[in-house]
Amino acid sequence: MSIKPKLGPFDLTMIVVGLVIGMGIFRTPVSVARETGTPVLFYSVWVLAGLVSLCGALTYAEIGSRYPVAGGFYKVCSYAFHPAYSFMINWTLVISNAASIAAVCIVGAEYIGPVLLPETAQHEGGRKLIAIGAVLFLYIINMLGIRMSANWQNVLTVVKISMVLLLCLTVFSGHVAPASVVTSASSHSWFYIFGAALVPVFFTYGGYQQTINFGSDVREPAKNTPRAIFIGISIIIFLYLTVNYAYVKVIGFEQLKTTDALAARMAGVFFGDNGFKITSILLFLSVLGYANVNLISNPRMYYAMAEDGVLPSIFKRVNSKTQVQEVALTTFTVMVIGLLYFLSNFDKIIQYVMLFDSIGLASAAATIFILRKKTAHLDNTGIYRMRLYPWLPVLFISVYLFVTVNIFISDWQQALSGMFWFVAGLPIYFFMKRAVR
Repeated sequence: MSIKPKLGPFDLTMIVVGLVIGMGIFRTPVSVARETGTPVLFYSVWVLAGLVSLCGALTYAEIGSRYPVAGGFYKVCSYAFHPAYSFMINWTLVISNAASIAAVCIVGAEYIGPVLLPETAQHEGGRKLIAIGAVLFLYIINMLGIRMSANWQNVLTVVKISMVLLLCLTVFSGHVAPASVVTSASSHSWFYIFGAALVPVFFTYGGYQQTINFGSDVREPAKNTPRAIFIGISIIIFLYLTVNYAYVKVIGFEQLKTTDALAARMAGVFFGDNGFKITSILLFLSVLGYANVNLISNPRMYYAMAEDGVLPSIFKRVNSKTQVQEVALTTFTVMVIGLLYFLSNFDKIIQYVMLFDSIGLASAAATIFILRKKTAHLDNTGIYRMRLYPWLPVLFISVYLFVTVNIFISDWQQALSGMFWFVAGLPIYFFMKRAVR
């Protein structure tokens, strides 16, 4: 059965926000402050990343408008380049997306563990049990149908936005950190500082590109996809810049470099001793929103691969009533739960995820140059066309390639390990094509 459109513009906007805002904004500002060393550079990195992400959002908005299909992130690379290269990008992204969910769920379990578990169960095993339980709960929700998943996502995303706004409002609480002298301005060049700081920042901004996976799920995708991407990324940029200002204002820049439980400390300004518990619950709901939207999105990539004959046709089987790919969803959920047993370091996974993301994002954005030629007949038919073309996609691609180079400079051994898995996708592609045939 084919996929039928059941999502409206509000649903897709909430999906965009849910795909982007995970746990990153509650963790990565500490790393960014440490890398930049001064408030001016700290803010500059967040503003630069926001502008680059807006360029990327506009690029993907046009891609989604010109080529609205299920699993669009896979399909557009296959259409513009070659199915083998598209598979190399997407098979690593599916794994890194599953790893991201696992890592974020573990962090969420660290927060909610003291609230839910007795003291004797507050260890790694107990936290992983909470994380697995959360994934299984969301799996059941998603099996009930795309409409049910979207409704849950709308609620969880509103909670997530409310929490970030709550942290932003702490600047009006009167609890302002005393002015402190910056004691550890970095001695590195701006090239190194921006490269190192942009890795965690782009990790925090990333995710909106998966919106084009819902091309077959959205009503009037040529109009609603670009609108949702633009509104969603605008909301995110506003929230990120405001909450980072609040972090520096309330905690102090020097203290921010070494702060743990960042969100809990901020919420404590309003709620005192109960701040940790309240924040723990809100953060865990934020984690559920991030995991849920990825459970909705990633099976659509399996659908696209199955359409190309890279995966067995059972992976594109859609329940006619619920619009759920039951086999694909189950497979992805099993992958997430399996990775939960092997992951325990949130910061380390950022490097792997950003390596795959930067290659994939730059490659998919580059398809706009080919799509403009191949789909020229769609011009003046109501589809979205970005202004300042081709400068916006060129800027976006250049900055992400810069981040890729910096990942190699900062840890070439880990980067080569990631590239091994990327290149390994080529023989796996030909093996899967033959096996499926």
